[in-house]
Amino acid sequence: MKRPRLVCLAVCVSVAMSVVDPPVLAQSDNKFEAIVSLAQTKMRDYRIPGVALGIFDNGVVTTRGLGVTSVDDPLPITEHTVFPIASISKTFAATMMMRLVEQGKVDLAAPVRKYLPEFHVRDEAVSRDVTVWNLLTHSGGWEGQISGPERGEDTLRNFVSSIADLMQVSPLEPGREAAKPPAAVWSYNNAGFSVSGRVIEAVTGLSINRAARDLVFTPLGLAHAGTTAGDFIVNRFAAGHANRGDNPPALQRPFSPSVSVTAGGVGLCITDLLAYAKFHLGDGTAASGERVLTRASLERMRTPQLHKQGTDDDIGLAWHLRTVGPLRVAAHGGTLAGHILLLEIVPERNFAIGILTNAQNGWRLIQDVERAALASYHGATFPPNHAIAHRGLVETLPSAEPLATQPDPAPYVGRYLRPMNAVVVRVAAGRLVVQEVPSGGDPRPEMPIAFFGPDRAVVTDGADRGQSIEFIRAANGSVNWIRVVGRIAVRTAER
Repeated sequence: MKRPRLVCLAVCVSVAMSVVDPPVLAQSDNKFEAIVSLAQTKMRDYRIPGVALGIFDNGVVTTRGLGVTSVDDPLPITEHTVFPIASISKTFAATMMMRLVEQGKVDLAAPVRKYLPEFHVRDEAVSRDVTVWNLLTHSGGWEGQISGPERGEDTLRNFVSSIADLMQVSPLEPGREAAKPPAAVWSYNNAGFSVSGRVIEAVTGLSINRAARDLVFTPLGLAHAGTTAGDFIVNRFAAGHANRGDNPPALQRPFSPSVSVTAGGVGLCITDLLAYAKFHLGDGTAASGERVLTRASLERMRTPQLHKQGTDDDIGLAWHLRTVGPLRVAAHGGTLAGHILLLEIVPERNFAIGILTNAQNGWRLIQDVERAALASYHGATFPPNHAIAHRGLVETLPSAEPLATQPDPAPYVGRYLRPMNAVVVRVAAGRLVVQEVPSGGDPRPEMPIAFFGPDRAVVTDGADRGQSIEFIRAANGSVNWIRVVGRIAVRTAER
């Protein structure tokens, strides 16, 4: 008799854990075992089929595979199971670019048009002035949540030619360095990283797939890393899963890899991810002894370039930078096709953690495990009302205490636009609510919010409870933008 899927999943997860788990570790590894136990608990709580977990702590790498690759065709997750790492790929893009900077082939302060004369977005001044630095810091100011069709080795070339009318949601303004004007408001920008990939192709004469292999994968010895579905399917692969209500996780079909390598197209295993983290914590030499980057370039990547208004976080060159208690951490998350993932490094403690999940609500497990690991290994916890920002995956505020007296809602009420949706802020039943309205689609559920600081709000109820909402003011002091999950919409005269 065929078993119900839920029973099968429970059995498969149990079998996978028994196969993958190594013998009990020494007393000195109790911290890691506690983190593994927490991850197992959260897998059950959030119905997540598979997790690959790894920690690098002062030269020692410990990894663990938990659960299964797929609920339909279950294989145990191992230390070499490949996951698509989605937007963590942006740090690989910046690593490639820094190699080209050191080789004298790219100047971060140079206009994009120096390398791509055909580059054009809707705003001609932006088209002329935007720099490579803007691409790597999410500060080009145009709408970023777009991609193009798969065109093989012409994918990025085709993408650049398709964005000539891309909406500018925030203008460029003079920055701390005249040659690097940032956008007035920081906004997460996949499109900018896709353009950076085309810059890499133009200056190397290689496809982005070959450039990633030559500039990063091969020098760092990342044996299971790849950028195409063809690379992934020759390895044990963690398939993505959807989580709908209280139902068991369902395999997400078909799997659609990111068409932009530099925005989200890299895939690898937890062992390779920790090797990559170790490189970024080091002096720029690979395990083979080859000099890949200087220490100065690695440090430059995790040096604050811009502050994310409305939050306590900064952006480096691809890395998202945050202070947690006594620690300064650099991290990037990823979200793609039923996979949620995180890589975080703590340079001052020679520490890193990687968490790879194959379920669309894996971010819930990730934030619980990440915070527990920082507390367990380094005593680092978030203070109340620490305004966290988007890092490529959804996360909620660890602790938010609404202001006893809420501000006048009038300055915030209005309609804010992006090309694919509007964000409506209004007063309903005596409270301020935010609602996203996709173009041509049904409105998403209303999100009631409360302010916990100046222009900083938190969703107080519903599925998005704990999510951060930021309002950003123009130079004249008026509220002109709203940021939801890292992406801004600009205020219009419409109500």
